[in-house]
Amino acid sequence: MNLNFEALSELVISYGAKVIQAIIVFFIGRFLIKKVIIMTEKMLERENVDKSLHKFLLSLIKVGLQVLLIVTIATMLGAKMASFVAIIGSAGLAIGLALQGSLSNFAGGVLILVLKPFKVGDYIETSSHSGTVDEIQLFYTILKTIDNKNVVIPNSTVSNNSIVNYTANSTRRIDFKFGVGYDDDIFKVKEVLNRIADEHPLILKDPEHQVVLSEHGDSSVNFVVKAWCNAEDYWTIYYEVMEKVKVEFDKQGINIPYPQMDVHMVSNK
Repeated sequence: MNLNFEALSELVISYGAKVIQAIIVFFIGRFLIKKVIIMTEKMLERENVDKSLHKFLLSLIKVGLQVLLIVTIATMLGAKMASFVAIIGSAGLAIGLALQGSLSNFAGGVLILVLKPFKVGDYIETSSHSGTVDEIQLFYTILKTIDNKNVVIPNSTVSNNSIVNYTANSTRRIDFKFGVGYDDDIFKVKEVLNRIADEHPLILKDPEHQVVLSEHGDSSVNFVVKAWCNAEDYWTIYYEVMEKVKVEFDKQGINIPYPQMDVHMVSNK
């Protein structure tokens, strides 16, 4: 009986010391984790990191440090590190296989938030949709189309395909194509088109616009007008110039042809 009591006492003393050490490490570890999170948050705010990525990084760092603390405490209490590593590895593999598609979207979201090929408010065109970026989430990007529809696109699709960002630069070039009849005076046409471009208040003077005869078409002589504008004025200028050209061509008697076919009837005697 005395031997059992002595062995039990030694066991309690031995493990009691380890438990006390583990409790001390637990509280110190929690304190240090809070300090690291606060310092990281200040650094991210100072570097103007995107809010969505900001929250994700803080959560990832916090979870990682907490797992490290738990493994450290378990090792102090006698658990084998190899067993923990094997368990964590198996769990990670199983979760990765189960969430393969979601992880792909997640990785794409991180790339978008870090590399910033576009931002909220930009007008972009993907392989299948175009619209204004309404929201960038970790798994999905939400576009708002010009007819006010919300399009939810997986980030893996966005990050792995070509993207056209129409508002990345402050200015854009508008290219117009106008066809006139072969009987019309081409110098008069160029004068009208140059005047319309010169008089439009939203078309930039630098770089200067260009009016060139670009093609002898099947049923028309085609002119191209290349003009520069601020990105936000693109569609306003486009619609106004298209209307103005039609009005001015009508005033000046300039013909806008359409495809025609001449049919010659031959009668056999």
